[in-house]
Amino acid sequence: MNSTPSSAAADPAPPRLQLTGITKRYPAVVANDGVSLTVQPGEIHAVLGENGAGKSTLMKIIYGATKPDEGAMWFDGQPVQVRNPQEARALGIAMVFQHFSLFDTLTVAENVWLGLDRRQPLAEVARRITEKASEYGLDIDPGRPVHTLSVGEMQRVEIIRALLTDPRLLILDEPTSVLTPQAVDKLFVVLRKLAAEGCSILYISHKLHEIRELCSTCTVMRGGKVTGVCDPTRESNASLSRLMIGAEPPALDHREVRVGEAVLCTHGLSLPAADPFGVALVGIDLEVRAGEVVGIAGISGNGQKELLYALSGEDTRAAPAMVEVAGRPAGRMRPRQRRQLGLHFVPEERLGRGAVPTMGLAHNLLLTRSNAVGAGGWLRMRRLRAHAQEIITRFGVKAGGPDAPARSLSGGNLQKFIVGREIDAGPKLLIVSQPTWGVDVGAAAQIRGEILKLRDAGCAVLVVSEELDELFEICDRLHVLAKGRLSPSVPRAEASVERIGEWMSGLWHAEVQEHLGRQQSAQRGEGGHAQA
Repeated sequence: MNSTPSSAAADPAPPRLQLTGITKRYPAVVANDGVSLTVQPGEIHAVLGENGAGKSTLMKIIYGATKPDEGAMWFDGQPVQVRNPQEARALGIAMVFQHFSLFDTLTVAENVWLGLDRRQPLAEVARRITEKASEYGLDIDPGRPVHTLSVGEMQRVEIIRALLTDPRLLILDEPTSVLTPQAVDKLFVVLRKLAAEGCSILYISHKLHEIRELCSTCTVMRGGKVTGVCDPTRESNASLSRLMIGAEPPALDHREVRVGEAVLCTHGLSLPAADPFGVALVGIDLEVRAGEVVGIAGISGNGQKELLYALSGEDTRAAPAMVEVAGRPAGRMRPRQRRQLGLHFVPEERLGRGAVPTMGLAHNLLLTRSNAVGAGGWLRMRRLRAHAQEIITRFGVKAGGPDAPARSLSGGNLQKFIVGREIDAGPKLLIVSQPTWGVDVGAAAQIRGEILKLRDAGCAVLVVSEELDELFEICDRLHVLAKGRLSPSVPRAEASVERIGEWMSGLWHAEVQEHLGRQQSAQRGEGGHAQA
């Protein structure tokens, strides 16, 4: 911690942030290996790397949530040792984590208030939240308890909390995964304004086109080391992929296949909200057939969580005939009963619902498997570990082996394991929420390719995602969910980003009525010709 930044003495405007030789070791891996990074005042600086490259560890070191083993940090030309997030916030550093740091039992306003000057009245904080949410298109109710929010809504809370601190350095980890294309454009306007006012922004995203559009500098990491710094505006998606993973992601093979029988049907699925802040489902008619991928787009908090609970069996309030799985009325069936019919489910929440944080990956297989339980309930651990290792190898999961606790994996690697666990089960119906959230481009291509292989083998797949590019890439048909109502389906070939973006605001009704009117007019015309 005794080196000197190269430009501090000569440059009258020192870098906003300068790191030299940052190293962080864990028992199974060196997360950061001699990392150096420089961010200038008012610069939007991307940090790009595949899952497990060390990006999140580095950001936690800057924010004081993790202590480095070696290296030094300067902020506005002054050497600093940030020992905790409180000291980071006092310096003017704010961060939006990929895994959220919110108290479930507190309200949105109370969670935000804890990270601000607590001399402010709670009512004033709530008012500021409403103002900031409206300004950035991140609408949220300050009075809602966090446990009633979807993952996407929790991310909005984190973004608003960070912006309310008026940061000098803002760290954003995958900030646009919950926004419509129109809202992303609005957020970019805000970020550019912040940068023009002198705020520096560290931007982590796996969306290469966003980095090229927004950022002026990009530091690339691989295996815990910095492998290069580039100007992303002069790069293509393919060249950024090569810098990040050493190769371009494989092209997806999206072949036309014959669609089979309906495996999942809902018939007028209507459910009142389960809590005062939930979303009621209204008359949802959905059909997913063997050999097709059906996508549901929409802004988080429009009924996705409620629909997934009703389909997975976590909510059994629906009448039996409202939900059909493999031709069987399943509205009142529990998740285990639905799994016996071939339904497997990947939830959007990795830790807590998709995996038990403190348990090893092998034990986490037991959440949706029973073939490793022997006579008398004894676990066949050798079989469990071998099975977990097969999934780790097949899906390229970076982990310290089959006994590694789920919480020790990076978000993207845990996602690969959970998706791999359910795909490996050979489902007849796979329902997956946010399949590649926080996953690098190489791993995202692999997961999407595995989903298409399932489809080609005759599996029915329902994908709920806020990544429009993903839905356009893998789906055969698309719906939009808005305010608890499901739009008609539209074939992928007839969909566009603009059209789906408008439907996300619930604006499909006029278009559908116009289409029906044209059909009726054509039918009347044909009838007239026939009579003539």
